[in-house]
Amino acid sequence: MVVAFALIVGDAGKEKKILEHLKSMKEVDEAFIVYGEYDIVAKINVEQLKDLDPFLTEKIRNIDGVQMTSTMIAL
Repeated sequence: MVVAFALIVGDAGKEKKILEHLKSMKEVDEAFIVYGEYDIVAKINVEQLKDLDPFLTEKIRNIDGVQMTSTMIAL
């Protein structure tokens, strides 16, 4: 199991909608709206490291309102 944290910047006013979408995904364990440089932090679990990139690029980055993501992989 691979654990990663996605730091997400979203369009102003769309944070709650993005958060709801994230929480509906089976790969997302937890997600929170936060203050600071990023708007949302999501804890992600995928089976293998090779599964992380498609999840981020095809699912998270395609959510309406997501501008940018930065990812940290837990060791």
